[in-house]
Amino acid sequence: MGKTVTTYLIDGDPKGTQYAFISNKICQMFVIPRSNLAYLNEQEKLHKPAFYILIGEDETTKPQAYIGETENFKERVKDHDSKKAFWQKALVFVSKDEDMTKADVQYLEYRAIAEAKRSNSFVLNENKQVPKAPNLPEHQRDAMDEFFDDIKFLALFIGCGIFEISQPKEEHLFYTKARGCNAKGFYNSAGFTVLKGSIVANNCVPSFTWKAKRERMVEEYATLNNGIWTMDSDKTFSSPSTAADFCTGRPSNGWNEWKDKDGNTLDLVYRKQLE
Repeated sequence: MGKTVTTYLIDGDPKGTQYAFISNKICQMFVIPRSNLAYLNEQEKLHKPAFYILIGEDETTKPQAYIGETENFKERVKDHDSKKAFWQKALVFVSKDEDMTKADVQYLEYRAIAEAKRSNSFVLNENKQVPKAPNLPEHQRDAMDEFFDDIKFLALFIGCGIFEISQPKEEHLFYTKARGCNAKGFYNSAGFTVLKGSIVANNCVPSFTWKAKRERMVEEYATLNNGIWTMDSDKTFSSPSTAADFCTGRPSNGWNEWKDKDGNTLDLVYRKQLE
């Protein structure tokens, strides 16, 4: 079923301050770059109970985040601005009806930290404690579960996959075993996702052009056991070739490298489907 998302670019910049919401829903997301915290002085909704995610992204490592809740985001972020160096933007979620309570946002924080840890796509070093679920009435807990579903959708809508958990059983899987790796993944609108449990090559060929970056990524996304690097979380790459390069440690044409269980290449399955 389709959804309508309204997005407003407050300063006209696609990467700047903005807000978004789903039609007929009360969840509203504000995206605020750290460079524009002055916007908080203008938006009274951000002086109310809110759930938020601070995000720091570095293309050479796993992205980092901090998940929190507050009764007044404007006041809370002052402490984060002075004490947390890693983050670059904040995603702040409030109710358009402005009727959320402290217990509501505590419940959202509880749900969010649990799901982000399951996803394992972001580093959560700043979230040192796992919160307990507050005592909410059943009807309010159900309402906040629905609100959290909207949070996950809106976060992914702007490209933040902190809660995303791959469902490989529903996907067309592809494999490669070149250079001693044993990797599997799938291709969709987000790119090519290499799945948790994949084994990647121990080293790179001499002609590999991003060796240092790959080594950092392998250390971030995989664990070394008995000389074998095994992925302990999913990793989505922008292209099948980058995913294949990462897994094999050599330059690859991912459209031909990745093959399904019947031996069909990714190219045959996807790029030639309109021929």
